[in-house]
Amino acid sequence: MRLFDLLKLHDVELSILIVGNHRMRSLNRFFRGIDRTTDVLSFPQYGPEEISRVKKASGHIVLGDIVINPYRIERQALENNLPLKQEMRFILIHGLLHLLGYDHEKDEDSKLRMERLQRRLLNALEKMDHQS
Repeated sequence: MRLFDLLKLHDVELSILIVGNHRMRSLNRFFRGIDRTTDVLSFPQYGPEEISRVKKASGHIVLGDIVINPYRIERQALENNLPLKQEMRFILIHGLLHLLGYDHEKDEDSKLRMERLQRRLLNALEKMDHQS
């Protein structure tokens, strides 16, 4: 996947689960204590400090799970007047960065760092699309 190449991730694995509004709300309530649906949840297998250690030891790493809610993502795309493909890419990038240890809720610097990387990755993928 081109996104993995951009992040220089090789021999990694993750799972993606697609759920509806009801299931996503249930997961969000159970794991985060927030009783509403959302677009994406990420469940990292390892903490950010463990990823490189595990990868070096085994040569392969399971990053974790990304759960997406396509109904919420489609609604957000419509609300923001964005193509669904662009919103879906953004959400998958967002989820993957959480698996890698980025956290926009930690503090303002972390939020800005994650937002900048998301934009760079999204722009790079869109540029690759136009070159194809």
